[in-house]
Amino acid sequence: MLPRLELAYETYGQLSPQRDNAVLVVHGYTSSHHAAGRNAKGKEGRGVAAGSVGWFDALIGPGKAIDTDRYFVIAVNALGSAHGSTGPNAIDPRTGKPYGPTFPEITLRDMVASQKLLVDSLGLKQLVAVIGPSMGGFQSFQWAASYPGFMKAIVPSVTAPRAPSGLERLQALQKRLASDPNWNDGWYYENGGIAGTLEEIRFETLMSYGQNEILAETMPDPRAREAAIRANARAWAQIYDGHSLVVLRKAIGTFDITSQYDALRRAKVLYVQSPTDKLFDIALCPGYVSDMRKAGVDITYVELPSNKGHMASHADAALWAPILAAFLKSL
Repeated sequence: MLPRLELAYETYGQLSPQRDNAVLVVHGYTSSHHAAGRNAKGKEGRGVAAGSVGWFDALIGPGKAIDTDRYFVIAVNALGSAHGSTGPNAIDPRTGKPYGPTFPEITLRDMVASQKLLVDSLGLKQLVAVIGPSMGGFQSFQWAASYPGFMKAIVPSVTAPRAPSGLERLQALQKRLASDPNWNDGWYYENGGIAGTLEEIRFETLMSYGQNEILAETMPDPRAREAAIRANARAWAQIYDGHSLVVLRKAIGTFDITSQYDALRRAKVLYVQSPTDKLFDIALCPGYVSDMRKAGVDITYVELPSNKGHMASHADAALWAPILAAFLKSL
């Protein structure tokens, strides 16, 4: 039980007088609520660097697929994350210290329930859509399962309606974090932190997600690409929290709404996948789609001809932006 819950979020566009044009955008595993635009100098904080461009910026904005001249877009940082929402690096008001290893276990249902509180606080009675990649796709599916009929549609990408099986990755992550010399039974905040270990984890993650392929289009020198990715990982490691990696990984590991397809019948689904994604096996996707259709779900399935792997839905946004724009307008 948390004594206090805060969610960091950004909004883009204007809410209509009828409050009927809201789109909720939810992020992947370690991303933030900064989904669009360039963060202005002086506006840094909550784990978002000054000058940084939103991770879904290619899709959100005036005239873009998620058109902010038409929609009011809310991008929220997930419960348990390290970018401003209540998570392990937040201060526990009962102790005056970060929650750290005492932060409670949460589920995707908990994340979505906290977002529903935010949406309710904004006076919204319905969403046009919930959109997100990776863990954001999990959240999109969970929204439709937890609150059927509240949104007209969901748009999950580079994801699946259930998490890849196995606890091995979680256990390996926990062991690796604990191997840092500053770990101190998880109380590393005043012990020098664990930025070195986080940097290595982030570098490996970016490489496996497809960041090298993204940079190759504008940066032909492999050494320059590696240096750029390492710089990205180093900056991220100064902001992020090791316990958030564990808390969100545990939540991801228990996600499965494949027995709740009936609830999804009240929302249209645009499901977007990447054949080069190393996290989600593309061979399983037609089966998921077939099962959803058998359950009566109105689903459109798109495979992107992208080499960007797990980053395909934002790095190759141009490949499906017209599809997304038409899908949203059809609602």
